Formats: sequence, structure tokens, C-alpha cells
Amino acid sequence: MKNALKKIDSRNGLISVPKLGIALLLFTVALSCKDYSETEEASMEMTETAKEVDVTSSSAAVENKNSERKFVRTADAKFKVKNVAQSTYAIENATTKFGGFVIYTNLQSNVSEKFDTKISQDSTLETTRYKVENNITIRVPNTQLDTVIKTIAKQIDFLDYRVIKADDVSLQMLSNQLAQNRSKNYENRLEKAIDEKGRKLKEINPSEENLNNQKEINDNKKLENLALNDKVNFSTISLYIYQPETTRQEMVVNNADISAYRPHIGIQIVDGLKTGWYILEAIIGFIVQLWSLILLGFIAFIVYKKYLKKQVSKAI
Repeated sequence: MKNALKKIDSRNGLISVPKLGIALLLFTVALSCKDYSETEEASMEMTETAKEVDVTSSSAAVENKNSERKFVRTADAKFKVKNVAQSTYAIENATTKFGGFVIYTNLQSNVSEKFDTKISQDSTLETTRYKVENNITIRVPNTQLDTVIKTIAKQIDFLDYRVIKADDVSLQMLSNQLAQNRSKNYENRLEKAIDEKGRKLKEINPSEENLNNQKEINDNKKLENLALNDKVNFSTISLYIYQPETTRQEMVVNNADISAYRPHIGIQIVDGLKTGWYILEAIIGFIVQLWSLILLGFIAFIVYKKYLKKQVSKAI
């Protein structure tokens, strides 16, 4: 009966009920796998994004345009990169791109170990272990600080630390401004008093000195506010980047051993005889230079033998 139904269904161009159920089941499983794969990828992307945000973002680095407060923002970071030179160029380019400038960079290689391995009579393997690092200090517009930090974060392979500070200097700037206003008013009164007074030197000199001191105070407060404004408008980022220790090996020509330049034994014998003769000549020359002392000693010996010895014998 079943076989008959199957034949009838196949003749009518229809699919049997069991086959249709299996097809629907396979389609459902495939759709579920696809949805799970997409969900897993989205979850991984969200995790990576969260990691990046956790590492780079900070409310202290975001400029609130509606706030009347003035913040001096600074950032310090130390992290490992895959290639210090390439990361340095990327950081410098990003700094320029966002309207900043580099004020210090010190790219260098610190050698930790260096040794030579003799491979053959004329070849030596030179091995150097070193660590490349760079200290970079950049300044960027305060409105671009968070963007620059996130751009720099793309170079991070391992983060040692990241510190972002936002110091509120609103009151300090207000205090400087008020002090500047007071100083300016005092200057004006001094100038007016000097103009109204007589032109006696004894009266003018102290007043002029006070006026100059007050102008100096006013200028100092103005310069302090200008410096604070500069720090507010341009944030400072100090970076220390490094890469894993690198080993460099280079085959170099082996310098000839000094023993290769030693003379033949025959030449050494001849040189030895010459040296001995030179020493003998020096001794003879030294003795000849003492001829006067030798002569005096010889005369003294003769006198002693002939005269003094006889007198000693008679006395005995």
C-alpha cells in the first residue's frame, strides 16, 4: 500500500510527507546555525569593541563644550607595540592630522647583550640582543584628545598603564584675572598721582619704583593666565612605547689572528742576536761613560797597595 502511494505521489510530481518533514528539519537546523554564527560574531565584535573602549576611552578626555569650567588635560601611557618605528610614524602622523604637534621624541635601541661566535677561520657570527623603545611627548587640541587617544590605541599590543588627568583651573584663572584687574587699577592710580605731584626727584623716584613693581606683578599674572590658557587649549600626551626584545644575527668576516702576523723562527733568531748585541753595546757604552770613576778607583787601589799597606804592616 505504501509503495503504491509513493508511486502515485511520484507520478503526480509531489514529494512524500516523510521527505518533506526531513527537508523542513534540515532547513530549520541550517537557519539556526546561521543565526547562532551571526550572534557569536556580533558578540565577539561587541567584546572587542568593549575592550577597546575600556582601554582607550575616558570621560576625563572628552571636552564638554557647554561647560564653563576650564580643564588642563594630560595623558600618560606605556604600552608594547609590534614595531616601535612604524608605531612612532603612525602616532606622529595622527598628531599632525588632528591639529597637534610633537614636542619630544627619542627613538633608540638599547643593547642588552652582544657576543661573537666563531664559525670558521674566516667567518664569525655576530649576535646582538636589543630592545627598541621611544619616549614621545605630543600636544593636541583639547577637543581632539579623546580621538587621538583612540587612534593611538590601535598601535597597542599590550597595555602597561594609561593615566588621564583633568585638572580644573577655573578658579586659578579667575584668581589671576582678579589680581590682574586690581594691579591694573593700582597702576592707574599711581600714574595719576605721579602726574599730579610736583616734579621733585625725591617724590617721583619711590612712586616710579612702586609703579614698575606693580606693572611687573600685572605682567606675571597675565603670563600665568596665558600659560594656563595654552594648557587648556592643547592637551599634553606622554607616551612610552617599546617592542619585544629582538635578536639580530649577522655573519661578518673574521679578523685575522695576530699570531698569523708573527715572524718566522729564523727571523726571530736574527732579531734576538741583534737585540743581544744592542744590549751589549749599551752596557759597554755605559761602562765607558764611567771611565773617570774607574781611573780614580784604580789609582786609589795602587796607593793603598804601595803606601798604606806598608804603614799598616810597620804599625803591627
